[in-house]
Amino acid sequence: MLQNLRQLIPRGVFMFLQPLYHRFLALLAAVVYRFPSRQLTIIGVTGTNGKSTTVEMLAEIIEEAGYRVASVSSIRFRMVDHEKPNDRKMTMPGRFFLQKFLRQAVSAGCTHAVLEVTSEGIKQFRHAHIKFDVAVITNITPEHIESHGSFSAYRTAKAELFRAAPVHVLNKDDRESYTHLSGIPAEKRYEYEWARFPKDLELHLPGDFNRANALAALTAAKAIGIPYEVSKRVLERIDYIPGRLEVIQTHPFGVVVDYAHTPDALEKVYKELSAPRLICVLGAAGGGRDTWKRPEMGRIAEAYCSVVILTNEDPYDEKPEKIIEEIFSGFSQIPNSKFQIPNTRKVIDRREAIHEALSLAKKGDVVIITGKGCESWMMGPGGSKMPWDDREVVREEIQKLNHEE
Repeated sequence: MLQNLRQLIPRGVFMFLQPLYHRFLALLAAVVYRFPSRQLTIIGVTGTNGKSTTVEMLAEIIEEAGYRVASVSSIRFRMVDHEKPNDRKMTMPGRFFLQKFLRQAVSAGCTHAVLEVTSEGIKQFRHAHIKFDVAVITNITPEHIESHGSFSAYRTAKAELFRAAPVHVLNKDDRESYTHLSGIPAEKRYEYEWARFPKDLELHLPGDFNRANALAALTAAKAIGIPYEVSKRVLERIDYIPGRLEVIQTHPFGVVVDYAHTPDALEKVYKELSAPRLICVLGAAGGGRDTWKRPEMGRIAEAYCSVVILTNEDPYDEKPEKIIEEIFSGFSQIPNSKFQIPNTRKVIDRREAIHEALSLAKKGDVVIITGKGCESWMMGPGGSKMPWDDREVVREEIQKLNHEE
């Protein structure tokens, strides 16, 4: 519907009317499904990185506490005992989907819902007419700059969730988000930081960033009255989050798949992996999305990886070759020598890139494939999409290599 309106209405008029259009759809969806959030305790989790992991942790904690819970994340949609992968290529789905999902949650007897909330979703008022009880922030680093117009506008969009919720959970260690959000009035405010990580909590998920995510979930659980012992029990039994630093193989060499698609997340993942050689497969999403970050991701890959294979990710309507060249521009290259740096390859086909990375790996190495995690589609020109899962492709290519031997 929105695309048809764009074709019929002059661009200037459309851009002026667009917020009204989104607001109207948000209200209409809430009316159609009879404002279901009013019958639930809603926790919204936002931030640049770590949202999905925090949602997954918190949903399991609430369930362990004896409540019926529904959750929405970029990983999956869960409702009590049922779940399905989020194959919509939208972390925060549209207004009608969300309101319908919440109505179904009420019908299923749910008392709580945990929603991953994005700046893009807020920009389009997908959060409107959802009664948020608690707002949680993980961190704020640059992302979606082109879409929002500036980093300041991106931060402001995140803040809207906190203006909508009476209870705030803030990351005191993340200066950017804490400075920006701590001034927003709240009925109750809970803060978390490294110094407060429980000494008796044995987290099995790797990475300091997962400790931060666990703290966010732990603090949010406290905010809704769940005892620490319940949260501790859940957090200690979680050994992986789908597509988030997910280990596919450990011997003879390691293979890891991760969703990291921002410079901050990419560097944190690379820092966490220790090996004689790190063989890195990465790309960047197309569609004009955050083109600024492409050279920065190249710079980070060059700094941490022994071998870099640049490949396709979700090109949309952009040329994959162009995206790869922009990533490569972050390398300290010799002028006019495209893709000639030793141990850096350009392999457009993502499956071929993964196969090459695996074939180069030796005992003790680690192959890390980033950018898509457990996403189930690869997006192409004109809105086309191809079934895809990095984890399954890795398993298939490992099997091929084993047969070749």
